[in-house]
Amino acid sequence: MTPRSPAFGPGLVLLLALVAGGWLLQRGVEQDQNVYVQARLLQEVVDHIAEQFVEPVERGSLYDSAIDGMIRGLGDPNSSLLVAEDYENFRIQTEGDYGGVGLEIVDRDDHITVVSPLPGTPGFRAGIRAGDQIVEVEGQSTRGWTSQQAVQILRGRPGSEARVKILRPGMEEPTELTLVRERVQLRSVPFAVLLEGEIGYVPLDLFSETSTEEVRAAVDSLRSEGARSLILDLRGNPGGILDQGIGIADLFLDRGAAVAETRGQDDVQEGRFRARGDDQMEGLPLVVLLDQGSASASEIVAGALQDHDRAVVLGTPSFGKGSVQTLFQLTGGNVLKLTTARWYTPRGRSIEGGHSVGEDANGDVPRALTVSGQYVRIPEMDGRPSVTSYAGRDLLGGGGIVPDLIVLPDTLSAEERRAVQDLYGDLGLIGSEVFNFAVRYLQEREASPGFALTDGELAAFFSGLDPDVDRGALLGADRYLRRQLESTILVQSGGERAAFLHEVTSDVPLRRALELLNGVEGREELFVRAGSPIPDGALAAALDGPEPNAPSSDSRADR
Repeated sequence: MTPRSPAFGPGLVLLLALVAGGWLLQRGVEQDQNVYVQARLLQEVVDHIAEQFVEPVERGSLYDSAIDGMIRGLGDPNSSLLVAEDYENFRIQTEGDYGGVGLEIVDRDDHITVVSPLPGTPGFRAGIRAGDQIVEVEGQSTRGWTSQQAVQILRGRPGSEARVKILRPGMEEPTELTLVRERVQLRSVPFAVLLEGEIGYVPLDLFSETSTEEVRAAVDSLRSEGARSLILDLRGNPGGILDQGIGIADLFLDRGAAVAETRGQDDVQEGRFRARGDDQMEGLPLVVLLDQGSASASEIVAGALQDHDRAVVLGTPSFGKGSVQTLFQLTGGNVLKLTTARWYTPRGRSIEGGHSVGEDANGDVPRALTVSGQYVRIPEMDGRPSVTSYAGRDLLGGGGIVPDLIVLPDTLSAEERRAVQDLYGDLGLIGSEVFNFAVRYLQEREASPGFALTDGELAAFFSGLDPDVDRGALLGADRYLRRQLESTILVQSGGERAAFLHEVTSDVPLRRALELLNGVEGREELFVRAGSPIPDGALAAALDGPEPNAPSSDSRADR
């Protein structure tokens, strides 16, 4: 049988194409017109307000408010408009040498919050800690400020003073501090030391332009001294230059291994970063230390080494700052700092958003207070999505980097915590006295790692404090105050290295890392000791075979 011709021929097909094309064209015209109408509407509103409002209003301020409203409407604390003066401050910050107080800050929940004080800086010496809120700067409330607004005022001429009010969790009222600005030199690796069991220790405080070379030099020096394994300490590291994060991960990974991935609205913002050289540490067993102060580039490094089964990650979940900001030059010297992409680990875990995980029904995060005076979140792992590493180990996503082994630092008892909280209102009276006491102490005697303040010396510190300081709280906070005093004395005496060596025996996560690495023969044994063994033969297959792809984007539970 001869097939019948269709009842409707090419003419109807052409008609349908014309109709569909006309509809699509009309829809595009309507969309363009709608955008035009919205732009015209904005102009009309500005004109009416400027010309008819009951009180005079400058047109410039109206446009500024409109721009500010647009950016705030994004709900992204990392996007902002930098006017020419703000951009100059931002440029100075990225160059790594400025006059300031040494605080890494973000705007979170309508408050300026400290991510981490930089070691050895005015903010660090004054006792400011991660999680503290800066509620006032130079008499101005910071409610609703962006972090860049706060940075602009906190920076200034070295030797000048900056007055701030700090509100710490557990404090009912903020306390005022006066910080003297200093020239802040951003050094990445303050020291490196060979510890017991031929274990090298490298603290990386931040990511600056020289971080990769500083880490490489520190590890090479430790290996020449006999180091057979390594601890890379990223606790309290707020990040910095992201290229250096890629470079440091590159030191420990094989050529071509995925380090991180960015994803944005389109392909322009998306990219995959890979190691450019071979593992320069030749498989040196490695533990990476993290805490809630580890952010941005720290999370890229830890996530890449964890995904590739190159290091055991130990400590508490990281901060969760995984967004990419791009600078767009605008008219008048202004610059738009806009979040254009988010960071993902090689296995597809989103880094952004770890700070919101683990909140209870009231939005509160269970916290404990450490002996050093920092609040740490009690990590909640339920409900987090999971992926597998390249060698098949189970890893958790959901924002931030979740360690392979959760180890909390030394925390205070409930009574000690209440006593320390009672002292927070006197922070301004105590903080400067701790520093002054350390100076006087070293004028009369020497101090080296392992020393201990006597009860009489502690009593002398108490007696020199302002009479308004709560005496009962002082006694209850004995362990906390001893830690603050001894650490400050050693920093003044022998620098950060001396203070670190003094605290090795009481640093719980570090002690656990030393236990894992002591006498370990290789990477597979290290993961067995950490309770996260690599399946038999999986590591060799992951190293020798082609690199598996990360899970497809539509299967990622944590995007």
